[in-house]
Amino acid sequence: MTTMVQLPLWLVVLVVLLAAIAALDRILVPSVRWFFRRRMEQAVARLNARLARPIAPFKLAQRHDMILRLAYDPAVMQAVADHAAEAGIPPDVAAEEARAYAAEIVPAFSATMYFGFAVQLARRFTRAFYEVRIGSVEEVLDRIDRDATVVFVMNHRSNMDYVLVTWLIADRQAISYAVGEWARVWPLSRLIRGMGAYFIRRGSRNALYRRVLARYVQMAASEGVAQAIFPEGGLSLDGRVGAARLGLLSYFVAGFDPAGRDILFVPVGLAYDRVLEDRVLVEAGETGQRRFRPTLGGALGFTGRMLWRVARGNFPGFGATAAGFGAPVSLRAFVAQGRSVEALGAEMMARVAHAVPVLPVPLVAAALEGEGTLPDRVRGLAGRLEAAGASLRLHPDGLERTVETAVLHLQRRGMIGADLRVRAGKEGLVRFYAAPVLQRLAEVDAATRQT
Repeated sequence: MTTMVQLPLWLVVLVVLLAAIAALDRILVPSVRWFFRRRMEQAVARLNARLARPIAPFKLAQRHDMILRLAYDPAVMQAVADHAAEAGIPPDVAAEEARAYAAEIVPAFSATMYFGFAVQLARRFTRAFYEVRIGSVEEVLDRIDRDATVVFVMNHRSNMDYVLVTWLIADRQAISYAVGEWARVWPLSRLIRGMGAYFIRRGSRNALYRRVLARYVQMAASEGVAQAIFPEGGLSLDGRVGAARLGLLSYFVAGFDPAGRDILFVPVGLAYDRVLEDRVLVEAGETGQRRFRPTLGGALGFTGRMLWRVARGNFPGFGATAAGFGAPVSLRAFVAQGRSVEALGAEMMARVAHAVPVLPVPLVAAALEGEGTLPDRVRGLAGRLEAAGASLRLHPDGLERTVETAVLHLQRRGMIGADLRVRAGKEGLVRFYAAPVLQRLAEVDAATRQT
């Protein structure tokens, strides 16, 4: 017991280092974690005190715990067993595949990142480029049952949609977006996951993946997590509000318990005087191939050039942007009526199209063809839209100023000439901007014929 043992110096240093790491892990690190966890809980409590709808505890759970909870959910375990039997693979291999899908889907929400960084950045970014014309958000959202889960159903006009809606309702609640593969580019993926978004593989036919995704959506909805979805499945290539793909909507319906928490689908219509991706989207629509492949370098380069023009004072702006909120649809009432998922998708997209605000550039683009002077044509379209209950977000100085600013914008971008005629090769771009107004007018005409 008292025999002297000689050890090399490097081994002694290694033993001491490992002992110190063990001590930190068992004594100091838990205390530090507890300290920061306590600070985070206090910050969340202050946030919840000022938010109209507090952050759901489900969003604040540790990501590792949520991955395990999802992977070992009974419905997911049954899906694992089915997948193993169908694919002829060991159950533990199928279970590991399900855990990988869960890790891919589950976000890592940070209240500090969302409210302290992302919302402020979104507000500054949007106002630097656009004149934001906010409608009566409170008029719709204040009437919503505080115990219900809110799902914002939106048309997808631009990748600016995420930025715009995030800060428009930031003083009311945090929302969790369903985002596609484009957002999985590092380091953008870390930011988006920290904002509570969950990634989805659009068009995936892997049955196990879809059942894991469905279960996550259902769990979040049952826990009151506010979500935002784009049922069109991608950016609009023609400017119109398209039909709904029923994947996410079917998940909400399939996992809904009428005796539990209600789900309220709130239609949101988004509009822009300029869509950042317009030329690429129009080209994709004309060729039949979606070629929009955003890269972080390209996005940063474009943003940097625009911000440099803002700093130099020679940036004319992208015009106006606006969001319209329609009356919510109760899933409990919808299920009680025995209606189908297809009917839900059709009704929601009709309400979204109805909620899209009318801005100067789309209105003037829709009036470029026809008889009479352009101001008269614009006045006639505006009157028809207003009579049909459309939300007109035009220039505050009146219709004449609306036409003037829209024409200047269209001429600056080379879409029309000094004679107010559409330039050759720009017809598709003009149709792209006129589409939401023409879509609404077509609905008005159809309703008139029925009556």
